[in-house]
Amino acid sequence: MKRKIYSKLQEWKERWQGRVAVLVDGARRTGKSYIVEEFARKEYRSYILIDFNNTSRQVKELFEEHLSDLNTFFQRLSLMLNVRLWERQSVIIFDEVQQFPRARAAIKYLVADGRYDYIETGSLVSINKNVKDIVIPSEELHLDMHPMDFEEFLWAMGEDMLMPFIRDCFEHKQPLGNALHRKAMELLRQYIIVGGMPQAVAAYAESHDFALVDGIKRSILKLYRSDISKYAEGAEQKVTRIFDQLPSQLQRHEKRFRIGNVAHGARMRDYENAFFWLDESRVVNVCYQATEPSIGLNLNRNDSKFKLYMADTGLLISLAFNERVINSEQIYKKLMFDKLELNKGMLTENIVAQMLRASGQQLFFFSSYSREAEDRMEIDFLIRKPSVSNRHNIIPIEVKSGKGYQLTSLNKCLRKYGQFITTPIVIHTGDLHQDDGITFIPLYMTPLL
Repeated sequence: MKRKIYSKLQEWKERWQGRVAVLVDGARRTGKSYIVEEFARKEYRSYILIDFNNTSRQVKELFEEHLSDLNTFFQRLSLMLNVRLWERQSVIIFDEVQQFPRARAAIKYLVADGRYDYIETGSLVSINKNVKDIVIPSEELHLDMHPMDFEEFLWAMGEDMLMPFIRDCFEHKQPLGNALHRKAMELLRQYIIVGGMPQAVAAYAESHDFALVDGIKRSILKLYRSDISKYAEGAEQKVTRIFDQLPSQLQRHEKRFRIGNVAHGARMRDYENAFFWLDESRVVNVCYQATEPSIGLNLNRNDSKFKLYMADTGLLISLAFNERVINSEQIYKKLMFDKLELNKGMLTENIVAQMLRASGQQLFFFSSYSREAEDRMEIDFLIRKPSVSNRHNIIPIEVKSGKGYQLTSLNKCLRKYGQFITTPIVIHTGDLHQDDGITFIPLYMTPLL
């Protein structure tokens, strides 16, 4: 599985030259351990991998007894794991470092020593949980790892040339044309169904068997539920309720998360820790309300109003339908041919959120509820343009899953907040075109915004 984070690891290695370690964090099963070991194998003369989920007590004792004498520490570590270390040519990987916080604390001294490079991997929720009695090292560069994005999915499917062509069309504001647009949309529907978990993508690339892929996704969902039981101390039931509510909340026309649907009499302040846990675990992508579509989106953030999208749309589909329904009613086949009788906005908005998040965007939406009809509006997403100017910094995005739609809210937003807004975007299932100052782009161009 070819991943873009590989080039970020190369950049870290060349730029920092061992002066900081790198911590690759993200949700479970996004491929952190795989890509880190692949990088170590190709980019270094030798590497040591310590998996703290499955390492000996003797190795752990090295961190407790010999850090004051690093010559002895490295000598014994090399002998125990039967790997010769070469100064400035070897890397030591701390895999699942959250399982042994003492090793993470040791990074400060190991980096200062300067002989080798260090890479850590872990799940963010448990990394942040297991920091008691240790000093968190400042010598850490964090890299977020998301599920595979659409271009990485295309690489796995052997479609290396399609995304560069899509990018060229986007930059020149030209449509792909009927044939290539149909091909890109078909591949995007496969990506929506399969999702971006590397294990699921690899299985689909080899077999094109949706039933096999669904089994893999369900095993990942089971793992997430196990993590909730293991790490969401004191909030297990609340986290599970929110997790189970994700599909039904997104199925609603107005997708803002309503806490009253989770449990009778539920109040947001009682569930704050549960939402925080899900956000940190990267199981969800949180989209906050901005009270004004201006450059200070974070300054205008309303933490009490938000939308929760599943971090991986393929997992959302498996969470939304039980296994028997998927197999008996051929849900995947209907999804492939765009024939499923459901609110397609659920999947369409979720995949847009996933693609925006994977390309580094924070997620915001804008809504205004007023007695005056002209002031009532809801914009699905707001993002900043790449370079800031005195005016016109915000790109409003409307997502449309069907063919017949209106742009009432978008037009109201342009009339009222025009001084803040640059070219508005409508993401839809059709090809690229421009009309009356609005750019309409196909779903597969979302990562290029």
